[in-house]
Amino acid sequence: MKNNKALIELIKYYQNPQKSLNYNSPFELLICLILAAQCTDKRVNNVTATIFDKYNTPKDFIKLETHKLEEMVHSCGFYKNKTKNIQKASQVIISNFNGIVPNTMEELLTIPGIGRKSANCILSDVFNTAVGVAIDTHAKRICTRIGISQNNNPIKIEQDLLNVIDKKYWQKLNLILVTHGRNICSPKNPKCQECPCNKYCNYFRTNI
Repeated sequence: MKNNKALIELIKYYQNPQKSLNYNSPFELLICLILAAQCTDKRVNNVTATIFDKYNTPKDFIKLETHKLEEMVHSCGFYKNKTKNIQKASQVIISNFNGIVPNTMEELLTIPGIGRKSANCILSDVFNTAVGVAIDTHAKRICTRIGISQNNNPIKIEQDLLNVIDKKYWQKLNLILVTHGRNICSPKNPKCQECPCNKYCNYFRTNI
């Protein structure tokens, strides 16, 4: 069944969802996404606001001393691993892609610190293309509550989602789900009475 009714209602409701990460290039977005793992976008924006003024290319991060980068990203959590991924990613982009962030899923997945979720975000947000939908905690929660998927594996959730919505909606769907998850369909005490798709939602029908 294409075009799940609940998703269509969300697409109609969120006409112009706003991006939550601040960046000026594909590479800056890639850095933001590495830092955003288990960290809020607000904190990432606070951290990168000072970093990107001085360091915003792969060569910049290769030259940067590891301990200095660790200090810069410390507040994002898991700072040692994130620092390692940032510097390895920078090296791979320089060595394999002439310093330019690639624009295919297959190539993006070869970059350290970039999984399918982040690759989908990069393709959608900076290359204006969509081969799937990024599945983060918001997308997973909403897909479960609506009744689109009962899987725990993000890849399987993504496939379940793609099976019920036309490709023309894929590009902005993650941003819509993130916005909805933050504003209404929160992990605790969701605002179900305010939800634009509640009449099509399994969670609303069974819990409210």
